[in-house]
Formats: sequence, structure tokens, C-alpha cells
Amino acid sequence: MVIGVKETLKGLKGRDFLTLADYTREEIEELIDFAQRLKTNYKNGKQAPLLQGKTLGMIFEKSSTRTRVSFEVGMYQLGGNGIFLSSNDLQIGRGETIADTAQVLSGYLDGIMIRTFSQTDVEELANKANIPVINGLTDVYHPCQVLADLLTIKEIKGRLQGVKIAYIGDGNNMAHSLMLGGSMLGMDVAIASPKDYQPVEEIVTEASKRAYQSDASLLITDDAREAVQQADIIYTDVWASMGQEAEQAKREVAFADFQVNRELMQLAKNEVNFMHCLPAHRGEEVTAEVMDGLQSVVFQQAENRLHAQKALLAALMSD
Repeated sequence: MVIGVKETLKGLKGRDFLTLADYTREEIEELIDFAQRLKTNYKNGKQAPLLQGKTLGMIFEKSSTRTRVSFEVGMYQLGGNGIFLSSNDLQIGRGETIADTAQVLSGYLDGIMIRTFSQTDVEELANKANIPVINGLTDVYHPCQVLADLLTIKEIKGRLQGVKIAYIGDGNNMAHSLMLGGSMLGMDVAIASPKDYQPVEEIVTEASKRAYQSDASLLITDDAREAVQQADIIYTDVWASMGQEAEQAKREVAFADFQVNRELMQLAKNEVNFMHCLPAHRGEEVTAEVMDGLQSVVFQQAENRLHAQKALLAALMSD
């Protein structure tokens, strides 16, 4: 039987997906459940043409492997079409306003995914467009990655409530979205970053509220060893994200004590798993031993971008 969008998800039709904080716990749980069903269907050789005749425009101001391929393939598997739109090819790269671009694209497309630097630009695009806008990544948030991460954790741990995730590294868009997503779903979240690279205080405050509501805990520390105590998941990201390459040498010094290695993994639970949003720099934020070891689920995590985003696309764009 071909899977369809449940009634409980139809209320998401036409919504934007800019940050996990815009959604309720129940909505995120429904999306994860939908993603699991779509993945099972796909593995059993069944397609779900829920977006037949629909087109997603994909705007890229940042280069991409997983985001581009997973969204493009996801649209194809759902029976629709994904169009790659480089900012170098669009008139937005030559001075056309975001508002004008949003209104023009709204006349052609059924949805927009944008991967860029500024969260404010994404919010303006969503405000001016009359079709769903999906945040594929900004310097502040990476909600699509965390939707896939939550799916992965539920697969390997069987639950989300009460699972502890320790994020080690830069207090960046990944830290922000993991804090929000994990706290909303009842996970205990620990973020360990150097003092000068910790998450934005406003987002910490919001995640703390979500943690209180879900009976979870949130810890912000500059001690990686403290963060990983009793952790079920240890997660990291590159030390210098796109646009921060000039700071690489400075960051290597600041993050020297924040490498995920065998010694750090041994401080967590015996059955701890390792996660990374990729791309990874073996020998910097993570050792090859951990990255390629039996506890690593990074490629399951990467594959789940496809399934989580298919659920999101179908919920936002299907009839």
C-alpha cells in the first residue's frame, strides 16, 4: 500500500521550516514517525509519489553535498522535481532584492529550499514568498540536519526521551539546532565549547525553556570531559565552518582540548554512539579511529537526511 500524509500532519501544509522552535514537540514527533514509514516503504521497493507534478527550487549560496543530493533525490522519489539555483546564476546575485525574488519564484514553484549564510535573509524570503520556505542551513540554524539526527537516534536507541547527547565543539548552527531539537523531544543535552565559542545566549535561553517543558536537562560547559559523562551520543562538527577558513589556525589552538577521540568516548556510556553532520576532518575534531569505528553512525545519519526531508517536503507541499 502506498503511504500517505496522515491527517495529523496535514496541518503543516504551506508552513515554513526555518527553525525547529517554530514547531511543536508533537509536530516534530509526527515528522520523525512519517520519515520512518517513508524509509521502510523505500527499502521495500515502494515509492510514494506524494509530490507528483510539484517543483522545489533549491537556492544555494553555500556549497553542498548532502543537502543538494538529498533534496533533489527526495523530490524525485516523491514524484516531483528539484531545480538547482546557484546564487551566481540568479539575479539575486546581481542585486535583485530578496522580496522580488520571493514573489517571482512563488509564481513558478511549489516550495523553496535555501542554503545560505544569513538567517535574516531566509526569514525575509519566507515573509515575502507565498509558498513554503525550508531553511537548508544558515550560520545560525541547521534544522534539516537535526530532523535527520533525531530520526537516527530513535532508530539506534529506540527512543528520544531521556537519551543524553553531548555535543563537543563550536557553539555554531549545529549546536543551536541540537539544543532546540533535543530539548523539545525530552533529550538531555550537553554542549561543550571553548569559552569564546559558546552558543548564542538567546538560543540557550529558548532551549532551556523547552528542556523544562519536556522534563529534560541542558548543560553548557567549557569542559568536554564533563559533557560526555553518561552520554548515549557524542556529536561533533568541524572547528571552522564555511566562511571561517581564515580563522582555521586560531581555532585549532582554541579547540585543541575538544577533539573526540578514544579517551573521550571511554568517559561516556559503554554503548555510546558517535555522530557527525559531515564533512569531517579526521585528525582535527575527530580521530579516524572514532569516525570509522564500530560506534560511529555517521553514514546512517547522512542517509537519513533523505528520508527526514522527504517527510518534511511531503508534509509542507502535498495536496
